[in-house]
Amino acid sequence: MAGKRRLTKWAPTLNTREEVAAYLEAALEDGDPDLLTAALGDVARSKGMTEIARASRLGRASLYKALSPEGNPAFATVVRVLQSLGLRIRVTTAPTRGGRGRNAAA
Repeated sequence: MAGKRRLTKWAPTLNTREEVAAYLEAALEDGDPDLLTAALGDVARSKGMTEIARASRLGRASLYKALSPEGNPAFATVVRVLQSLGLRIRVTTAPTRGGRGRNAAA
């Protein structure tokens, strides 16, 4: 997708799992799934796509494709890449936007 934003200029400075987690969390907070894909791709390239592919048991070529600007990775791919980075997804409550929006309990 042409609209995907690249964050690569920050990816080389991601040396610890905590820095990678904060980087990906910031991408998630934006609410744009394409931004998360771009950020995950940046992290995978900065850590070595071959190593991430091996650790996640995904094909290197398919991983490049899934995390490319035109990619649309399956949720299972995202989870496996995160696991290969020593990360996991955690669900928390989001602030409500007033009234009975989609975040309000029924």
